[in-house]
Amino acid sequence: MQFRTDSEIKRPLSVFTLASLTDIVLLLLIFFLLTSSFVANFGIRVNVPQSESSPPVQQQFVTVVITPDGTFYVNGDLTTRSELATRVRTEYQNNPGTPMVIRADKDAIIDDAVHVMNIGQSLNMNILMATERAFR
Repeated sequence: MQFRTDSEIKRPLSVFTLASLTDIVLLLLIFFLLTSSFVANFGIRVNVPQSESSPPVQQQFVTVVITPDGTFYVNGDLTTRSELATRVRTEYQNNPGTPMVIRADKDAIIDDAVHVMNIGQSLNMNILMATERAFR
């Protein structure tokens, strides 16, 4: 049973527009840009202990990284234990008044961290320990 005449028969749409598809892609792009997390990458991966609060950190600081195997990095450069005091002193003299941030792996030997703290204390530096905030 056909209720339409031959002139009223609908033909399929032969042109497809992408305007609505581009709107959806744009909205998805904005969504993923806003929901992505921005993480500061220090370049040397260590597993730092967690704390309940965190002090404000200044932009300029001397960073000392201690890995679990006892390797030291001062501002990203590999440094031996015997050269550590000289290197920290040089960095502190280049930027006087800057604090020292110690990023020690939680599996690192505590004697290595105390050695670095003694170096900072002898230079009268403010010493900060880098930790990650604990999630509850």
